[in-house]
This record gives sequence, C-alpha cells and structure tokens, in this order.
Amino acid sequence: MIKRLLALDGVQVICLFRDDGTLVDGYGVLDTAGMERLAHFALEYKRMVQANADQLSMFTQTRGWTPPRGWIVRGVGASVCSVGNLVCLVDNREASLNEVMSELRDAASY
Repeated sequence: MIKRLLALDGVQVICLFRDDGTLVDGYGVLDTAGMERLAHFALEYKRMVQANADQLSMFTQTRGWTPPRGWIVRGVGASVCSVGNLVCLVDNREASLNEVMSELRDAASY
C-alpha cells in the first residue's frame, strides 16, 4: 500500500514504523539499515514535535496545536516528511512538499 507513494515525483524512500520506532515496511533507495535509521529518526523527531506542541498549547491556552498532523525537516538537497507512523525522504528539486504531505496524510489514515 505505501509503495505507491514512491510514484510521487522526488520520493526516494518511504517507511512505515511502529510506535517504538521499529521498521515495519520500507521501499526505496536506502538499504534496510538506512531505513531503520530513518524510522528511528522519525520516531524521535515525532516525539519532540509532540512535546513542543503540548507545551505551546499549555502555555498559550489555545486549542488546535495538538496533535500535530505531521512535520517536515528541510535540508539543502533533501527533506524528510512524516505523518503518523509514515516517513519519507524526498529530493527537493523534484518533489512538491504539499503533494507529498497530502498523500502521506491519506496513506496514514488507513
């Protein structure tokens, strides 16, 4: 099911991971060890984003900050995008981050 996300322009790797960071399924240009590292990075970053959103919500007393719907870490040549327990690595020159995030949101809802 998640393999279809590789058809999006610029998507190089797509991974599904468990709530403990264990890789469930992955496709793309990375080897298994690389996909495991990507899944672990996504879990840790997801936890950090959730903690920051929780604090922001608590301090501002404003609703709507949590839960975060997803996140993007943008680098010079590539970005990491994640929604739920899905994470992908994309090439910035080829990918539309809006399209990638939209498709990740759809896939994460299954």
